[in-house]
Amino acid sequence: MRHKFAVIGLGIFGNSIARTLAERGAEVIAIDYSEDHVEAIKDEVAYAVAFDATDIRALEAQNIQDMDAVIVAIGEDFEAVLITTANLQELNVKRVITRASNKQQRRILEKMGVQEILSPEGEVGKTVAERLLQPSIRTFLPLPDNYEIVEINAPRNIANRSIAKISLREKYNLNLITIKRFFEEIQDGKPTQVEHIIGVPKADTIIYPSDILILIGKKHDVKRFIDINR
Repeated sequence: MRHKFAVIGLGIFGNSIARTLAERGAEVIAIDYSEDHVEAIKDEVAYAVAFDATDIRALEAQNIQDMDAVIVAIGEDFEAVLITTANLQELNVKRVITRASNKQQRRILEKMGVQEILSPEGEVGKTVAERLLQPSIRTFLPLPDNYEIVEINAPRNIANRSIAKISLREKYNLNLITIKRFFEEIQDGKPTQVEHIIGVPKADTIIYPSDILILIGKKHDVKRFIDINR
């Protein structure tokens, strides 16, 4: 089944997300108030339409509530960001991902209950698209020759198994660089979960369900590993 996404706001950031999602086979609806922005991307996505996303009836007419996720990538008009996000929440969209341009905007969105907030200065459109298509991928770094370094949540089917038994190299053509693991520590008199690198993993190292794996390999091998073990 194809993933279905809507991207609202087709500036440089939103355009990059929409194009990358479409290139990866997702069904993308691209939305912007500007006819020029819509015209520039209409041949790259499943559907592109110009309207004001602060109009809840216009959003509902596009069946926006049926999307797997909606990305609010509007840049300059934060009032439009807030109204659009509130509209999507009212329409019970499964997953709303909203852009914040600074810390103050992020705090406001957090108070609205937005769980996923993007900061374009720290995010690249392709990285956002990759995370949408593979939710277990936390971050990734593209490398030449179709290789990448990825940081992923430990897939469910490898939890509580040793690295030797998982056979990352032999079965998946992947190399494990290291593992991020959470430890409970006392900070300011309170127990707190703190993330640490465990160093170079050994063959008998056990993967915990909450571990974060840092892997290097070809993109299709990473995807195969996640799909098989999800």
